[in-house]
Amino acid sequence: MGLSPNVSVVRNLSILSATRARTPAPHAQGGAGASAPAPLAVFDVCQVGVVLRAVLFVESVLAVAALFFAADPADWLAQVATLTGGGLPSALLWLVAICALHKRIARWRPSVQYTFAAAMGGVAGLYGCGLLRLTGALGATAPWVASMLAGVLFALVATGWLVLRARSRMPAATTAKLEDLQSRIRPHFLFNTLNSAIALVREEPAKAETMLEDLAELFRQALADPRDSVTLADEIGLAERYLAIEQVRFGERLRIRWDLDMAAGSARLPPLLLQPLVENAVKHGVEPSPTGCKLRIRTERRGARVLIEVINTLPPLRWAEKPLPRGHGIALANVRDRLRLLHDVQAQFRAGPDQENYRVRIEIPAPTKE
Repeated sequence: MGLSPNVSVVRNLSILSATRARTPAPHAQGGAGASAPAPLAVFDVCQVGVVLRAVLFVESVLAVAALFFAADPADWLAQVATLTGGGLPSALLWLVAICALHKRIARWRPSVQYTFAAAMGGVAGLYGCGLLRLTGALGATAPWVASMLAGVLFALVATGWLVLRARSRMPAATTAKLEDLQSRIRPHFLFNTLNSAIALVREEPAKAETMLEDLAELFRQALADPRDSVTLADEIGLAERYLAIEQVRFGERLRIRWDLDMAAGSARLPPLLLQPLVENAVKHGVEPSPTGCKLRIRTERRGARVLIEVINTLPPLRWAEKPLPRGHGIALANVRDRLRLLHDVQAQFRAGPDQENYRVRIEIPAPTKE
């Protein structure tokens, strides 16, 4: 006795869920072929944002310290210039040394990493004192011990901040993951897709099977173990599956154009970053418009930068006297925050209407060769 289309679809989804539940996680698999996890440093200074903040911190401390010795504003500027000649090169020396030895430091125990960072801070402090001594800014005597202790203190403060910053990324990533599951993979999207698949089971079973496979892949990615980043090529593949589902729903109303640069595919993004952007484009561009919309996804590598754009035409009703309801901007805010967590000040994000289109533009650093 044959199964009805509805029962068949539910059974297939149940088998898929049970198979995934029985599959062990990659990190839990043992055996001779299993690879050990890569070592991880408890702090990382190899980022432009970290360097900028360290320079501002050092300059602020030196400016305040100069107030204790300055007789007037002109003397204060002179004192700041003198202290900067020793303090700033010391801070940059510490940052460069820690960044250059980053991979080696990652193999050590955390306590050894902290100790080495503090020791390098003391060396950097002595270096700055030596520079001032050579230029004659310190006169006959040089505060070697004070400079060394100041360098150690700077290293401990910087290391503590970097450790707290690194630890804060995982809770933020977990929160973003939960928000993705709730606000991006919406329940009505699941029901609409299942209904579309059920309607196609008898007339076009092959197309229904493809739709369910795409849907299963979307949810597999959404429910996968949290990761810090994925490649742009992975995100493009996920967006293609999502848009393939929506193409079945909307038909000719959804016209998609892909302009992809293969050289940009290895750039790193937070997981599930591109899918909510294309989902927003479908929700606000296709669904309200009786004529549909044009959706363009473009990637391009420009030297040390990678450009990503998601552009959709706006429905004509948006320019009427009574505009269509606007979204709350939660998806865009989450995308912006997660980009900042991964790439800090090196990431740029802009979104807004552009004549008859709505454009989302992302710029991130291109991957560097190891």
